[in-house]
Amino acid sequence: MLLGCIADDFTGASDLANTLARQGMSTVQFVGVPDKPALECEAGVVALKTRSIAPEEAVAQSLVALDWLLEQGCQQIFFKYCSTFDSTPQGNIGPVAEALLDALGAHSAVVCPVFPAAGRRLFMGHLFVNDRLLSESGMEKHPLNPMIDPDVRRWLRLQTKGEVGFVGYKQVRMGPEEIAAALEAEAGAGRRLIVIDAVEDDDLFAIAAALVGQKLVTGGSGLALGLPENFRRAGLLGKQSAPYTRLSGPGVALSGSCSTASQAQLAHYLKSHPGLALDPAELMAGRQTPDMAVAWIREHLDSQPMVYSTADPKQVAADQIRFGRQELAERIEGFFRMLATKLVEAGVVRIAVGGGETSGSVVAGLDAHSLLIGPEIDPGVPALAAIGTRPVRLALKSGNFGAPDFYEKALNALGDG
Repeated sequence: MLLGCIADDFTGASDLANTLARQGMSTVQFVGVPDKPALECEAGVVALKTRSIAPEEAVAQSLVALDWLLEQGCQQIFFKYCSTFDSTPQGNIGPVAEALLDALGAHSAVVCPVFPAAGRRLFMGHLFVNDRLLSESGMEKHPLNPMIDPDVRRWLRLQTKGEVGFVGYKQVRMGPEEIAAALEAEAGAGRRLIVIDAVEDDDLFAIAAALVGQKLVTGGSGLALGLPENFRRAGLLGKQSAPYTRLSGPGVALSGSCSTASQAQLAHYLKSHPGLALDPAELMAGRQTPDMAVAWIREHLDSQPMVYSTADPKQVAADQIRFGRQELAERIEGFFRMLATKLVEAGVVRIAVGGGETSGSVVAGLDAHSLLIGPEIDPGVPALAAIGTRPVRLALKSGNFGAPDFYEKALNALGDG
């Protein structure tokens, strides 16, 4: 294994794995930290569920993943987080990145959450989502990680022990040599985490070319566009990935994200498919259960039904106040985890999932140990083949990703009904 990746959620992991595979790197996504040597691959992506947990626990899990990846012989480590920099003033991006730097004995690492294909760009240190600043994109209403400041430098500084560096767009446009010199100057000034502007894919390729030999890279999946080329130039690539195959059988869609994009995708899907909404009051009282949902799904299995907790952010906020933010989140995640187990037992073989937390719960419920990467469905979202006790095909979508018709496309890409 050449490139070892640590992702802070499951949709981000599949997004990154998709990028690396499309750039010609033999890639496998692992569900948590494996307890044995890796499947044969050139890039391994360890999918954790650390984005919204306590910083000290996120650091601990990330260091365990790092140790395993180094045991596999990785020459470079990539810490992957969301292209909307999902985090709180306490972490977890800053604490994890600093801990990885310390463990690797590295002097610095770039910070670049850019993903132009999904409209995420960084200019003058400010993160944009399409034509809006991050803080005006809807992410300021995120129920777990509200992003209220688009200045990545300022937000990251709240999470870190040291000062945050910066390389601006003018230097980026001058090419890899200038980028490398600017990064070295920032590191020499004691700024270990260095935010770097990028607007287009060409910028990301230039940045990646400047990172040859860097022990740690941090960013969104976009930055991974150019990393395989560094290994290719060194004559290190050539392994073939295990083939992905579609799987025919019943399909179900699940949605837990409350993003603007997810709400639009849900509305589109429900125009032609039956849907079952989770009711927080019924769920918390134990009157709405996974068994009940499975019984309903069986009645509508020919129509590829949807089960969802997606709701308007104002309603979500009211429910969090009523039932407790953490308590409600854990109940919903537990519901989807158990539901995934029961769906596969009921013969469902295709599952399209929206939302990072929901995706993590679903994968946990499937008891899969790794995921093979298939064709891209929408930017950043590949078809996946779960390797475990039962055959199943998955699409794991970050809340903000995907076209309005994502769920239909996803289920069709996974196989026939």
